[in-house]
Amino acid sequence: MSISPVRKQEVIAEYATKEGDSGSPEVQVAILSERIKNLTEHLGTHKKDFHSRRGLLMMVGQRRRLLDYLKSRDVKRYEGLIARLGLRR
Repeated sequence: MSISPVRKQEVIAEYATKEGDSGSPEVQVAILSERIKNLTEHLGTHKKDFHSRRGLLMMVGQRRRLLDYLKSRDVKRYEGLIARLGLRR
């Protein structure tokens, strides 16, 4: 499920690298992580919602690609981001 506009602005403000930043990999990964968390909770109660499950898998793949991109560009930013988000890798 999507996140509210207010929550999205909070995430953008928290992970932005500079003022007005909404497109950096850090912000994109943080927004995707928030959406993934919400969708995971939804699928906990709606176990047969396979269309949403496919969307979740697509979002996880997109987040993985963004993290791989960030890792190839700047390892310190990558490590800082996964530490802040609490991701496994």
